Amino acid sequence: MMFYPFPKHFSWGSAIWAQGTEGAWDQEGKAATVYEKYYQLQPERFYQQQSPDETLDWYHRYPLYHDYLSQLNHQSFRTSILWARLMPDGKNVDPQARDYYQTIFRDLKQRGMDVYVVLYWFDMPVLFEDRGGFGNREVIDDFVAYCHTCFELFDDLVDIWHIYNEPRVDADLKYLDNRCYPNIVDFRYHSQVIFNMVLAHARVVESYKQHHFKKKIGSVIDINHVYPRSQGAEDIRAAETFALLNYRCFLDPLIHGRFAENYFTTLAEIDAAPQFTPDDLQIIANNTIDVLGINYYFPARVKAKERAPEAGEKKDRNAFYDFYDMPGRVMNTSRGWEIYPQALYDTLMMIKQDYRNVECYISENGMGVEKEWNFRGANGEIQDDYRIEFLQQHLRCVHRAVTEGVNLHGYHLWSFIDLWSPSNQFKNMYGLVEFNPQTKETRLKKSAHWYRQLIADNGFTLPDSEE
Repeated sequence: MMFYPFPKHFSWGSAIWAQGTEGAWDQEGKAATVYEKYYQLQPERFYQQQSPDETLDWYHRYPLYHDYLSQLNHQSFRTSILWARLMPDGKNVDPQARDYYQTIFRDLKQRGMDVYVVLYWFDMPVLFEDRGGFGNREVIDDFVAYCHTCFELFDDLVDIWHIYNEPRVDADLKYLDNRCYPNIVDFRYHSQVIFNMVLAHARVVESYKQHHFKKKIGSVIDINHVYPRSQGAEDIRAAETFALLNYRCFLDPLIHGRFAENYFTTLAEIDAAPQFTPDDLQIIANNTIDVLGINYYFPARVKAKERAPEAGEKKDRNAFYDFYDMPGRVMNTSRGWEIYPQALYDTLMMIKQDYRNVECYISENGMGVEKEWNFRGANGEIQDDYRIEFLQQHLRCVHRAVTEGVNLHGYHLWSFIDLWSPSNQFKNMYGLVEFNPQTKETRLKKSAHWYRQLIADNGFTLPDSEE
């Protein structure tokens, strides 16, 4: 047997998001988010028409869920604030919402957990989306004011602030993939939104530090580490462009304070370059992050384009590459995602080598499985050995990266409990804790016991045959 220990102050935990757990969608004056609007307009596009309205009712049931967190030895926990709940009219704080967030953050702290909070997680209030969302520079002002309000109200209860979770995905869902209100498909607008989100991020960091708040501040970026089909020049160029337009568009300005030299010229090739001013670039340069959250689930594999876009065909970032289905890939057939732990190691080493070895932690990593009730054991618990194996193999790669000097401070599993997902609602379950959307019953899975022991031991054991 081989034991894989982690550093003494490594922090273990898991994560949820507010939109997928809070419920209480129509209480205390809460305003609508883009997902609630999307469901109102097109409920048939949601898996089994499962709405974001009720979900887990964390708003009322948080003591139950926090008891589970304590039971599972959590040292830290990541959640988010709903802008539409805290400031329903976009300007004024709802006192009941303020009290709710203060209560849950304080309760987590009293249970011995560090609290990591995301300020924006796919949940733009409709009142701002109808003004153009982040595509409208005036909305940036409103967002900076909202973030500053959160800092004033909650900074004493928060250990790490994350301005965004997966901002590129947020733009994809609304302006490229037609998977969320306002269901716009416009890559030029998408590119402007990406730039404006980077600018808004820098302005929030600037505001935070100007007002002498002292906690760490950054964002969570999803990284689908990319591999070319071959070492041929065209395949390599395709992979480099994928990285540029999918994750370097945030990593470079947030960590280095600048976009890559060829970022804007690449977008100009398909008439999608954003508009900005020299002052914008200076604000971005002066306000980089303290800490990076890394979400990793699966790699990207690309190849050179097999055909050029036809005249008049709409172009987006896929104009530069085709996806490559590598023979022999190991797949999570429920989710349709490749399982490749090596990519997590490669991602962490990239952060060390190319991004000043910024302080970071794994903010999401996990396995979603459909119809998990099929794996229920005689004791009534879901026997999710597949999830334990997934975590073991990924954490072995994390351990290797840490021993090789990556400035990694913790690991958060996705997710703490089965919850409502933006992509497939309750179809695929990720949790350590089972949640039944029909009965609202909860129960630990086998993986929960394994993870609790891992935290207690600050490491895990693998048989020699699996090393």
